[in-house]
Amino acid sequence: MATLVHTLADHSDDVNYCAFSSSCLATCSLDKTIRVYSLDNFTELPYSPLRGHTYAVHCCCFSPSGHLLASCSTDGTTKVWDTSDGRMLVALEQPGGSPVRVCRFSPQATCLVSGAADGSVVLWNMQSLRLYRSGNVKDGSLVACAFSPNGNFFVTGSSCGDLTIWDDKMRCLYNEKAHDLGVTCCDISSQPISANTVENESKVAVEAWSEDDVSAWLCAQDLADFVGLFKRNNIDGKELLRLTKESLANELKIESLGLRSKVLQKIEELKMKMISASVTAPDEFLCPITRELMKDPVIAADGYSYEKDAIEKWISNKRRSSPMTNLPLPTLVLTPNRTLKMAIGRWLETQQKHSHTA
Repeated sequence: MATLVHTLADHSDDVNYCAFSSSCLATCSLDKTIRVYSLDNFTELPYSPLRGHTYAVHCCCFSPSGHLLASCSTDGTTKVWDTSDGRMLVALEQPGGSPVRVCRFSPQATCLVSGAADGSVVLWNMQSLRLYRSGNVKDGSLVACAFSPNGNFFVTGSSCGDLTIWDDKMRCLYNEKAHDLGVTCCDISSQPISANTVENESKVAVEAWSEDDVSAWLCAQDLADFVGLFKRNNIDGKELLRLTKESLANELKIESLGLRSKVLQKIEELKMKMISASVTAPDEFLCPITRELMKDPVIAADGYSYEKDAIEKWISNKRRSSPMTNLPLPTLVLTPNRTLKMAIGRWLETQQKHSHTA
């Protein structure tokens, strides 16, 4: 039976989050402050409350040792505090200045993740206190995050119900629509599944699709007109992956060359996702923003290559800084990286040959 030990009522507005270390309790609030209490007698520490955020504080977390405390806010910053004296060590500005909703230290405290309302995810190096890698979820605000116990990967949850698994280099390992409504919290057990298990399940999943799964995929690809045709021909996941130009024309009787090409393109994109999920692509083939295999790489003024749609979206959101360095871009001109596109194409062909012979 639970017994009430103590009630704390020092914040002047709603409490958004609380976090424990081995000796302290931290709480953060809409009142723009973080308060830190001793677990011995629940008295507030001399340096508390911590002030520095200019808007509501959404999340706070201790480093594993308890020596550091991170907090994030609507003001677009994640601040790191020294828990011995309450000093603010650094204010980390989210690229684009979007409200930061969640922050988490890695188990070794070598990195800190911050996730924001615009879907941006940033991995901060805690030794240099500088941006290490950044990425973006496809839809929604980031509101939840958790590291695996060994720190090799972490999971983020978004307001649109998506869960995304990233490795420690910010490569997207897996993504799925896990909930109809937004994810509010997530955690990983002390004996998590390995990244390889996630990748293999992702590959097997398509081959195990039922006819209804294929129908749902067709609708998601704006190919709903083909649902009846595919059902009449009993097209499940395995059959979907076997479809060719000839079978679409001769067996499914799709007369329009344009429609056949569209269906084949979507199937090829699906196969690409299977390959990138089951085989670790070279890091230089992944877009630094989305952490997905690039289809149309372009070079920005910072010298890095990005997926064209991703960097254009980045720039269209009035960001004028590099996603990689956070420094101003001297020009917004994007140059097609044809050499990289050819290299990715050759790598994909090699992987497809291996998958056919496996």
